[in-house]
Amino acid sequence: MAALSGLASALESYRGRDRLMRTLGYSCQLVGGVLVEQGPARSGVGTRLLTLSSQLSHCRTVLRLFDDVAMFVYTKQYGLGAEEEDIFVRCVSVLGNLADQLYYPCEHIAWAADAKILRVDSARWWTLSTAFWGLSLLLGIARSLWMVLKLRQRLRSPTVAFTSRLPRSKRRALEAQVQSEVLTLLSNLADLANAVHWLPPGVLWAGRLPPWLVGLLGTVSSLLSIYQAVQAEATAP
Repeated sequence: MAALSGLASALESYRGRDRLMRTLGYSCQLVGGVLVEQGPARSGVGTRLLTLSSQLSHCRTVLRLFDDVAMFVYTKQYGLGAEEEDIFVRCVSVLGNLADQLYYPCEHIAWAADAKILRVDSARWWTLSTAFWGLSLLLGIARSLWMVLKLRQRLRSPTVAFTSRLPRSKRRALEAQVQSEVLTLLSNLADLANAVHWLPPGVLWAGRLPPWLVGLLGTVSSLLSIYQAVQAEATAP
C-alpha cells in the first residue's frame, strides 16, 4: 500500500509522470526489440510493444511543448553561475543551460513540421534538436567527471581525513555527492549513446544500434534517474 501511495504521489507531478513514461517507453522498446529479433512467432507482440514505445515518446514530445518557460526561468536564475566556486563547473553549466534552451524550440519546430502545422523540413530540425541534446549531455559528462575528480581529491586530502575522525557528516555528504555525480555520469553516457544513434547516418554509430539496445540504454538511464529522485526525496529535510 505504501508503494502504491508513493507511485500515486509521483504521478501527481509532471516530472514524476515524465520519468514513468520514459521508463515504460524504453522498457517496451527493449522487450519489443528482443521479441522481434526472436522470429515471426513473437514479432507481433514485439511490434505492438514498439508501437506503444513510439506513442509514449510522442506523448512526451507534446508535453515538452510547455517546458520552455520553466527552462528559461531556470537559465535566468542561474545566470553566469556567480555562486559556483569552480570556474570550469560554471562554464560547462552555462553552456549546458544554453544548449538545453535551444533544444526545446528546435524540437517544437520539428514536431510541428511532422504534424503538418509548419511547412519546413522536419528532419533538419530533429537533427538540430538531437545535436543540442547531445551537446548538453557531453557538457554534463564533463561536469560530472570534473566534480568526481575534485570531490575525491577533497576526500583524500590530509585535512579532510583528519577532520573526518570527529564529525562524519561532512565526509558522508561528500561521499553521497560523489555517488550522485557517478550516477549522473552513467545516465548521461547511456543517453549520449542514443543521441548519437539518432543523428544522421555517417556520424559515428548513427543509425546502427538495434531497437533493443536503444531500449536498454534508455531504460538504464531512466532507472538511474528514478533512483536519484527517490534518494533526493529520502534525504530531503
